[in-house]
Amino acid sequence: MGGSGEIRLHEGELNVMELLWSNKMLAAKDIAKIIKEYIGWEKNTSYTVIKRLIDKGAIERVEPGFYCKALVTKPQVRVIETNALLDKLFDGSFVSLFDEYLRSHKPDQNELRELEGLLASYR
Repeated sequence: MGGSGEIRLHEGELNVMELLWSNKMLAAKDIAKIIKEYIGWEKNTSYTVIKRLIDKGAIERVEPGFYCKALVTKPQVRVIETNALLDKLFDGSFVSLFDEYLRSHKPDQNELRELEGLLASYR
C-alpha cells in the first residue's frame, strides 16, 4: 500500500469495495448496474466513485473491458478506518473506546467471560 500514506475510504467508496471484495473482479458497467439496483446511484455517480478509487490506489483498472480489481483487502481497510476512528473520537486510546462501549452496552456474564479470555490470551 505504498509509503505515501494510508488509503481512507468514505461510505460510498466502501459500497464499491464490498462488491469487489466478494467478487474478486467486476466490469465497471456491472458495478454501476448492481449499485443502481441496490443503492439507486446513477451510472455517472458509480463511475466517478470508481475513478476516485483508482486514483487513490484502492482498485486497479484491468483492460480490456474496464474491469475493476481491489488492491486493498477488507482487513487492511478495517485497520485503517478503526485507527482513524480511534484518533478522531478517543485521542487514539483503545482503552477509552472499550470503556465507553462497555458502559453503554452493559455486556452479560458470557460476554464478559469471553472478553476476559481474550485479554488473557494477550498477556
